[in-house]
Amino acid sequence: MSMSDDQALHSPRAWEAPLTSLDKGVPTLAEPIALKDVAAQRWNLLAEDLPLPAAILRESALRNNSGWMRGFLEGADADIAPHGKTSMAPALFDLQIADGAWAITVSTPQHFAVACAFGYRRIFMANQLIGRRNIRDVLGALKTSPEVEFFCLIDDIDNAAALAASVRECGSGRRLNVLVELGYHGGRTGCRTAEAALTAARAVAAEADALCLAGIEGFEGLLYNDGAPEVVAQVNALLDGMVSVAEGADTEGLFGSDEVLLSAGGSAYYDIVANRLAETRLTRPKRVLIRSGCYITHDSYMYVRARAALARRDPALAATGGLQAALEVWAYVQSRPEREKAIVAFGKRDASHDDPPLALKWFRPGLHAEPQAVPAGHEVVRLNDQHCHLRVPVDSPLRTGDMLGFGISHPCLTFDKWRVMHLVDDGYRVTGSIRTYF
Repeated sequence: MSMSDDQALHSPRAWEAPLTSLDKGVPTLAEPIALKDVAAQRWNLLAEDLPLPAAILRESALRNNSGWMRGFLEGADADIAPHGKTSMAPALFDLQIADGAWAITVSTPQHFAVACAFGYRRIFMANQLIGRRNIRDVLGALKTSPEVEFFCLIDDIDNAAALAASVRECGSGRRLNVLVELGYHGGRTGCRTAEAALTAARAVAAEADALCLAGIEGFEGLLYNDGAPEVVAQVNALLDGMVSVAEGADTEGLFGSDEVLLSAGGSAYYDIVANRLAETRLTRPKRVLIRSGCYITHDSYMYVRARAALARRDPALAATGGLQAALEVWAYVQSRPEREKAIVAFGKRDASHDDPPLALKWFRPGLHAEPQAVPAGHEVVRLNDQHCHLRVPVDSPLRTGDMLGFGISHPCLTFDKWRVMHLVDDGYRVTGSIRTYF
């Protein structure tokens, strides 16, 4: 599917569920409202038209981030298959595709089913496809949708054999594209040595009637994202291994596709990934494919650190512009029970808590014309399910009923707490709403 950048974010499918009062962050409604009609309601967060807590996405920041990544990819001669599991929000996928994404990356068969249902025609599953039911469902979908191009990973020769047997049993008439995954000690999935990865590649090539070795994959995203030299060395070691495996598989004639995919790159080290994988020497064309997902919303802590590390590595790249935090969670000050404490009405059910949310914006209805910066000294010290413990200075101006906008760290674990998020302009007027599909 394709749509223009202007259409992206605001082209919900006709069959998507309308907003109802049962959705968190949606006001009481006399009747359901179709997603396409949300902007016509003329809601404004600051006018208290939305019940809080509410999760919002600043549209200008989303478009800035998507455009910045497009420019980076053009300069790096790489492509992106953004990790859809970050948001599971097809409206954001649409923006990423409109800005040139080569595919959408998913993690699970359920994610794959969502991507298929929304009409995406190239889907990269950055995971092993395991289990009879899961394999049957994916192969069945591919059989009935021959226009969908699908890729998955293997790191085990038994999994390769199981996939090949299922492909033959399915009788779809086409091979399953797989990439061999190289991992690292202490990491997640992936062959732990280049030798083991080459063995897996040979096993795939031996099943050439059912499987197609389409490339080599790795994932460095679990490595600490502060850009420390020892961590960068680990990233480079993984990439060096991927290059070695790819060149070895090419020399042995194991690849079954005309173009070889070389894919890694989470949201912290995609610059290093693009540069190193581009150096791979093969006898056939290659495509360097990064999979950053969090760039589209950025955040206010974890990926701020990653971005600062990137700026230290490559000041020229950093000078091309910055990513902006698009995702905010807004809530009311619910209580001032102590001189140095405020309780804010949101919690673990509403925001990620790998790192504490950051109190960034303050708005008092009837006093402020626009959000103000939260004064220094206000710090989230604890989250309960529905309550935030905010340490405040003795002279804090916060009162019960004030509105606070929080930045978050690690957007993935905020998105999965909301079925509905609202798009807003820079005046916090609601320009639309999007659904997530976790």
